[in-house]
Amino acid sequence: MSSKKITRALTTLIIIAAALAGISWVLANNKKKNEEKTDIVARRNTEVAVKTATVAQKAVNTDFTANGNFTPFQQLNFASETAGRVISVLVKEGDKVRKGQTLAVIKTDGLHVDLQSAADNYQNALQDKNRFENAFKTGGVTQQQLDQAELSLKNAAFRVEQAKIKITDANIRASINGTINKRFIEPGAVLNPGTQLFELVDVSKLKLKVQVNEAQVAQLKTGDKVQVKVSVFPDRIFEGVISFIAAKSDDALNFPVEIEMANTAGAGVKAGMFATAMFHFPAPPPSLVIPRTAFTGSVSSNQVFVLTGDGTARLQQVVAGRITGDEVEILSGLREGDKVITSGQVNLSDGAKAAVIQ
Repeated sequence: MSSKKITRALTTLIIIAAALAGISWVLANNKKKNEEKTDIVARRNTEVAVKTATVAQKAVNTDFTANGNFTPFQQLNFASETAGRVISVLVKEGDKVRKGQTLAVIKTDGLHVDLQSAADNYQNALQDKNRFENAFKTGGVTQQQLDQAELSLKNAAFRVEQAKIKITDANIRASINGTINKRFIEPGAVLNPGTQLFELVDVSKLKLKVQVNEAQVAQLKTGDKVQVKVSVFPDRIFEGVISFIAAKSDDALNFPVEIEMANTAGAGVKAGMFATAMFHFPAPPPSLVIPRTAFTGSVSSNQVFVLTGDGTARLQQVVAGRITGDEVEILSGLREGDKVITSGQVNLSDGAKAAVIQ
């Protein structure tokens, strides 16, 4: 074989060897990349997708509002205490009345007869008592008989007073200052004890009844001034004073609160109107806050997941403070700058790996 042929063959072999080596390197490199990708996918498949929020210092706004309806300062439903026929009704619906003013008069003929009979019985009992006293001095009656005569006299006097009261009650009088809101009787009506006569309301002051939760009621005390906005007067602000705070919550864990407001002449506010109480407080110093969604389950659980620098979710016990809207004050358990997990907690356990998603 000539030298040229040998050289040509060697060159061909070298080229083939180089090509095979190149192919082998490419295959090996691709295999390595595929293995790395497989590892990344496998690792990512074990991480839980979560969203986070940063623990930050913030001034918590403790102001809040509560809605309710006005009720009269006082409301009385008068009912008849005696039976009889109505002679006259001296007021109509809408009239303003004063305490002690006569509203209606009931026929008292039968009551006067009862009074006269009671008075006659009293005179008889008085004579009997005097006669028994004189007889007792001479030994004609016993001490027991004298005591019985004195008791009969007392009972007779009681019946006289009772008859007088019934006559007095026949004139129906207002027991408070107010307005006749409803009138249920007309002249000639026959009354029985318990018959409804008038509905009398005092709206010189109004009471706004609202409900607040346990976090809000802790900030309130009687005597505090409160701004009130009435729905039908959107451009006006009224002022009231907290007059009552319930000592016990209702079944929904809300506390009834009453706000007393003067209803000055011309104000136009009426009982039954809808209003909003606006509670304002001085701005407190900044405190740590986190989103309400960071808590596992509910705020009462006092547990959140904190995401560490290596992507590990750690279950952290905290002490929650005030709740304001979607944010919760943290009293202890977290530091400013910590990352708390706000979404995906349902798939997490303490020590699990997490991947943050936008």
